[in-house]
Amino acid sequence: MKRKILFLIACLTITLVAVAQVSPETLAKRSKRKNLTVKEWNTDAKSKTRWLDHLTVYDEEGRKIEEIEYATYGQRERITFEYNVNGKIEKEVVYDDRNKPIRIRKYEYNSDGTKQKQFNYLPNGKLATVKVFEYMFSD
Repeated sequence: MKRKILFLIACLTITLVAVAQVSPETLAKRSKRKNLTVKEWNTDAKSKTRWLDHLTVYDEEGRKIEEIEYATYGQRERITFEYNVNGKIEKEVVYDDRNKPIRIRKYEYNSDGTKQKQFNYLPNGKLATVKVFEYMFSD
């Protein structure tokens, strides 16, 4: 029984610490982006032809959930974002111009919210590479 109580207290503490890591500035930025879609347009100086260059979509919590880059011929690349319970990006999926997945990234974080590892997967789910983040402060 004591173990269960200690476990619950530990889980609650970890959750509270993780929630506290979202700064007031971040929350303010997110509140301005709730359910927002941003379109960026490009215009050729000579022909005055205009095309959609970039599209960014934010969810009801103000987190970026999709980003699409366009060229004059259409979609160049699309990235979708999934978040963990702490509001950190947990998974990114990169799609090509035909909307086929080409790269999957998953992240692990340190207790202070900084990235610890990035796992890069092939579209078939096979792990390709692991990137480790190291933080060093200089005097």
